[in-house]
Amino acid sequence: MHHVILGAGPAGVIAAETLRKHAPNDRITLVGDEREPPYSRMAIPYLLIGNIGEEGTLLRKGARHYADLRIETVQARATSVDVKAKAVKLDNGNTLTFDTLLIATGSTPVSAPIPGIDLPGVHSCWTLADARAIQDRAAKGARVLQMGAGFIGCIILEALAARGVQLTVVEMGDRMVPRMMGPAAGGMIKAWVESKGVTVHTGTRVESIAQGAAQALDVKLSNGQTLTVDLVISATGVKPAIGFLEGSDVRCLLGVLTDEYMQSNVPGIYAAGDCAEAFDKISAKAIVSAIQPNAAEQARVAAINMALQGRPGRRATLRGVTQINVLDTLGLISTSFGNWQGVSGGQHAELTNAQGWQHLSLQFQGDVLVGCNSVGRTDHVGVMRGLVEDQVKLGAWKDTLLKDPTQLVPAYLACAQAQGVWNGPGDERRR
Repeated sequence: MHHVILGAGPAGVIAAETLRKHAPNDRITLVGDEREPPYSRMAIPYLLIGNIGEEGTLLRKGARHYADLRIETVQARATSVDVKAKAVKLDNGNTLTFDTLLIATGSTPVSAPIPGIDLPGVHSCWTLADARAIQDRAAKGARVLQMGAGFIGCIILEALAARGVQLTVVEMGDRMVPRMMGPAAGGMIKAWVESKGVTVHTGTRVESIAQGAAQALDVKLSNGQTLTVDLVISATGVKPAIGFLEGSDVRCLLGVLTDEYMQSNVPGIYAAGDCAEAFDKISAKAIVSAIQPNAAEQARVAAINMALQGRPGRRATLRGVTQINVLDTLGLISTSFGNWQGVSGGQHAELTNAQGWQHLSLQFQGDVLVGCNSVGRTDHVGVMRGLVEDQVKLGAWKDTLLKDPTQLVPAYLACAQAQGVWNGPGDERRR
């Protein structure tokens, strides 16, 4: 059998390695659309800080890793998929036929429709090529404007601040990380970042970018200000990279719709990672959960089932995904789990210590914790995840938490133990 994997990020690489383990004699082709060995985008901020070199971004360090596993690597971009012919067309003019196909093409940056967005000196921070361009302009003292203060934007912010630039962040939302944090938490993160010397404009958008003197750029903001900067970074969001599936029979909404086997509506075609929509047991609907742990598990499940395609064996299933975000913004840790915004008819509890840079928000549906936010509190992170993921019934402990949200640890131990969820003192989610 020939297994083709589109995408050479973490999901694609894990799938290729898992396939080789479970299908030792099959042909495996890994297609990446960048002229780089497979690397991790999550390592780019560490590259910009200077903690690692480019070799430190590589997913596998051995020069012969893929060759030794007999994984063929191709540097090209998929342009279309013919479901009936079981063939993928590539932008290098070649066509790959397959028995099974994994779509693991990840995400691509969303470019805001702003005049001047394509000028030299305006970059996303998504690829190694982007990182090289940013390194050239983001020297110590350089004037840098970043568009976007979402999850990815805050990670980039951390790297830029470490380079010693004069940083201004512009966010259209009314707070920082608006898709991860409520008003109190997002406002607290903004205040923290500003206390570290970063200028933040929320409720503001970039209206235009124009070429200024020398290599400078003049950036006009909706609040009436015009800033002259040396570099503009666009971090205004990403979307699943699935445009090449247009016209195929593969069903997509935001991403490729998958079942519990990570298979699409077309037998033999699977998806994993940031381009896949998988079932979220908390919201009870399919979502794109663009975090690496989910991508890794989806890739493992998809690969095992690809290896079993047309063969006997027990199929692997995905338990479901959970919306999980843990963010370090200039030393302030924030977290978001599940339905952090709350649900209709639900109850919630909040506790805020603005002077101590601490915030805790819990969201309930019945006696189950369905979502939560925290800022500056690392003592409850594992417990919050356990309660949300395992949908632990709290019983009378819910009323205790409504009065005092800090009682999460005793609530988890009492309720999870009673329901056989907690695995004892070594349970990794206790901390």
